[in-house]
Amino acid sequence: MMDQLTIDNVQRLPATEDEFGGVVVDMKEHMDVDVFRTLLKISMSRWKLQGKKGIWIKLPIYLSNLVDTAVKEGFWYHHAEPSYLMLLNWLPETVNPIPANASHIARVGAIVFNDKGELLVVQEKMGPLRGVWKISTGIIHQGEDITAGVVREVKEETGIDTEFVEVVAFSQEHNVFFGKSEVLFLCMMRPQSFEIKIQETEIEAARWMPLEEYAAQLSVQEQGLRNRIMDLCNAKAERGYSGFSPSPVTTDSNGNPSFIYFNKEDL
Repeated sequence: MMDQLTIDNVQRLPATEDEFGGVVVDMKEHMDVDVFRTLLKISMSRWKLQGKKGIWIKLPIYLSNLVDTAVKEGFWYHHAEPSYLMLLNWLPETVNPIPANASHIARVGAIVFNDKGELLVVQEKMGPLRGVWKISTGIIHQGEDITAGVVREVKEETGIDTEFVEVVAFSQEHNVFFGKSEVLFLCMMRPQSFEIKIQETEIEAARWMPLEEYAAQLSVQEQGLRNRIMDLCNAKAERGYSGFSPSPVTTDSNGNPSFIYFNKEDL
């Protein structure tokens, strides 16, 4: 066992302390596997003596040859992105409280009516809903607000410019994509243009459809979510149903706002 003086005077892995009593190793330079193994062992000994908790190792994809060594030293996969893999080792002999990788995907759906009361619908070229007329939907990008994401999705799929009005409802579904859950935000949109130009790579067709024709589809009658879409459309048209609008509550270090969504009419 190395003593404290020995550990304090040898080279260690490049690391910074996080605000939760842990350490983040951000590997950027190429390193021989044997050198990495030695430095990892030395660093781990020091961190244990210091009472560190969660030890993170961020490995760029070009350093994937170091993964096996880290795993043999007790690390496991926490999450992966296109350019890196994040490994984690929880040192205390306690239950690991660190949250798992992101558990949900955020999706938006756009309810768009023209001045004739017709609903903007699309048919997708692929997937289980191929051939079914449905509202425009899509995944929110990382760092993208709901309001911006739904405008983008409608534009990409149909060529229609829209303005976000409000979130009228949301739903949750589990085991959607590799075990992840999904939250779908249904958004009421106001069209700013009306000429359809479809995204030919993903969309088979798009059109403005009378709500009664949309409701008459067998798939609408069989699926609960689509029934709720119909209920929302009718409630909005007949009773002036109001949804949730965004209000900024804080900003991050880059000046990007965070929002809370609520029914402003009830306040």
